[in-house]
Amino acid sequence: MSRVFNIDASQSVLLVIDLQSKLAPAIECFPTILSCTLQLAQTSLIHGIPVLITEQYKKGLGGTQDEIKALLPKATYFDKTHFSACAEPGFLASMKQFARPQIIVVGTEAHVCVLQTCLDLLQSGFDVIVIADAVGSRNEKHKQIAIDQLQQAGAIISCAETVIFQWVKNSATTTFKEVLSIIK
Repeated sequence: MSRVFNIDASQSVLLVIDLQSKLAPAIECFPTILSCTLQLAQTSLIHGIPVLITEQYKKGLGGTQDEIKALLPKATYFDKTHFSACAEPGFLASMKQFARPQIIVVGTEAHVCVLQTCLDLLQSGFDVIVIADAVGSRNEKHKQIAIDQLQQAGAIISCAETVIFQWVKNSATTTFKEVLSIIK
């Protein structure tokens, strides 16, 4: 069971799982997933939130979507072949180096790589926040099953805009004005 907490920019890492060019056309509602991911990415830049991007079997699935790469040139990239990024040597060490317990998760496929990575992150003691409008699968039912399973396992299920406003916290700031232009 997860504990109750407010998502905080100073405690967050944005984890982008396998949003890759050759997989994108097969993913249900991919334009929405990409849009929400880009909103979170832009907001992460404002708050100085570290971003880690995984790429599953890059040779076969291509690289990360160009829009994401262009927006996040300083992101840390992690190549993988295991469905769970946590099974790759060095991945958990990379996550722990950020010294931030809240992992904001977007990506594909929800019922495979997102699910297995998140379950392992939970088991490793991280607070996992799955962004429902920024994860996807080829089949919408598979996505929903994964979200249900992750919620039962203790992940927080949220949406991009909720997390963005939790990061901002206060409307009487210049940060709020910057973020407002991102979500409109």
